[in-house]
Amino acid sequence: MDEIWSRGEASVRDLMEALNARRRKARAYTTYLTVCVRLETKRLAERRREGKTDHYRPALSREEYMRRRAEADTDAMIEQYGDVALSHFARRVANLDPKRRRELERLARDG
Repeated sequence: MDEIWSRGEASVRDLMEALNARRRKARAYTTYLTVCVRLETKRLAERRREGKTDHYRPALSREEYMRRRAEADTDAMIEQYGDVALSHFARRVANLDPKRRRELERLARDG
């Protein structure tokens, strides 16, 4: 997703070339295609077809993705660990400097 977010939109081949350039061993085109299809299935990316070429763009901003992911992970942790997780979060918040704590309280209120 980082590469798609940075480009705004990219074909599978463009993604493959950019990402393989950073790797010691290149991955196959079909590997990148599979990942893109899965991102689309999960509604993280949107596909646009141009001729025989598929282009993918982010369905969510990086910030919205991070917000949703943090919410889902936190909910899962609370569901699994209950009050133990909540008490840990409360201790962490209590130990923050007051300015940072006020900012987090504002974020929590504003949703």
